[in-house]
Amino acid sequence: MSLALPFTRAPEAALVEPIVRRALEEDLGRGGDITSALIIPDDRQITARLVARKAGTVAGLIAAECAFRLVDSSISFQCELPDGSPCATGSEIAHIAGPARAILTAERVALNFVGHLSGIATATHALVSAVKGTKAKIVDTRKTTPGLRLLEKYAVRCGGGFNHRSGLDDAILIKDNHIAVAGSITEAVRRARVGVAHMMKIEVEVDTLPQLEEALLVGVDTILLDNMSVDDLRRAVALNRGRALLEASGGVTLGSVRGIAETGVDYISSGAITHSAPSLDVGLDL
Repeated sequence: MSLALPFTRAPEAALVEPIVRRALEEDLGRGGDITSALIIPDDRQITARLVARKAGTVAGLIAAECAFRLVDSSISFQCELPDGSPCATGSEIAHIAGPARAILTAERVALNFVGHLSGIATATHALVSAVKGTKAKIVDTRKTTPGLRLLEKYAVRCGGGFNHRSGLDDAILIKDNHIAVAGSITEAVRRARVGVAHMMKIEVEVDTLPQLEEALLVGVDTILLDNMSVDDLRRAVALNRGRALLEASGGVTLGSVRGIAETGVDYISSGAITHSAPSLDVGLDL
């Protein structure tokens, strides 16, 4: 399993810009913002604020700023609460100034990114807070929106979580279907080791305690305990005796995560923080 430290340094601008550009192309279509072009004089200047309508954790300002600047590079975008910051209801997140047409043209794309990514950061922060005082770390999964994985995993870090694999080439994760095709955990791991680079980790998914014992016998770096009860997770930690890192996955909610963490697992992975996090309500006020 590949883990990055939970830090909020933004992805490189060269990687963010194509994502934002595609979103703008989708919104602008063939004729651009015809409403603003017809109603607003081209020399009209305005100031505006991005405002949180609900409390949460901020993420996505890197994408919002990119959206405004791609529409008009003369727009001034000043972060008041950088990505990773907590925000209260009514907090000013950013201050924007420049041509009115351009600001209103980029408004929806910018708000979509900030709302969606702040929702992920907020959901992640809630789980991180719930396991505070245990050794468990909250990690994401590959259950991300197609095309948005880079930004969604960044939002997880903004919320204090850690990143699991970024892609299939990042680490070896032997899942149930791999095991079914190979015939056994032992054979699947043997085949993986034939071609694995010496720096790459091997993780195996198990859903029973006998499978856990087989994975421990063959010797892997990390074992994913899939959809196990809290009692079985506790037994798994006892059987493991620190030989491998243990990751609990499946059925993770805000209500269940503390009990899972208290079993002594090292990581708790959640797909919901990326695929089901509600958007944080953020608005643009002139």
